[in-house]
Amino acid sequence: MDLWTPEREQWKKGYSLLCGVDEAGAGPLAGPVYAAAVILPREIGIPGLNDSKKLTEKRREVLYGRITACAAWSVARAEVEEIDRLDILNARMLAMQRAIDGLTVTPDLALIDGNRDHGSRVAVTAPHVTIVGGDGKSASIAAASILAKVSRDRYVSTELETRYPQYQFARHKGYGTKLHYEMLDRYGPCPAHRRSFLKKWEARRP
Repeated sequence: MDLWTPEREQWKKGYSLLCGVDEAGAGPLAGPVYAAAVILPREIGIPGLNDSKKLTEKRREVLYGRITACAAWSVARAEVEEIDRLDILNARMLAMQRAIDGLTVTPDLALIDGNRDHGSRVAVTAPHVTIVGGDGKSASIAAASILAKVSRDRYVSTELETRYPQYQFARHKGYGTKLHYEMLDRYGPCPAHRRSFLKKWEARRP
């Protein structure tokens, strides 16, 4: 599978410095949404590079080290309070723009996974194109998907797990699993929970 086709198309158009952008954690009931921006060396070979969702946790960790060792990269996030205030789509855009802004070099063009570049209140302002399914088509976006996913999972499994051990965040990473809902029923929400994501749960409570 050749993951450099989208990059080559943009290089031919004169965009020299490209970054891939992706986010992780749009769906969970708790924790921030993360985004990463990655500028890989041109056509570098990273064995096993792929969409983070198609990789095991162990494989993602290995690739995280390889990517961060060779690339210019930035990881950013939008906090739970921002998700609840803005909604998740706007928070995703905010996290992605923050990741691009965090790069030490300014890319000519950002390749963004998906088909959305703005919400009702926040937009990606850097020059960019969107690529549906980009994390499985573009090396740069695939790398960003891994950095965003690993960074979020590490935060939830360590920081939130330590702060709120009763919810067992290391096991479900904040997603709406059976275990997570059981812990919510038992303990109620904590400050790490996205209250805007709990409306159905709150509605069925006695």
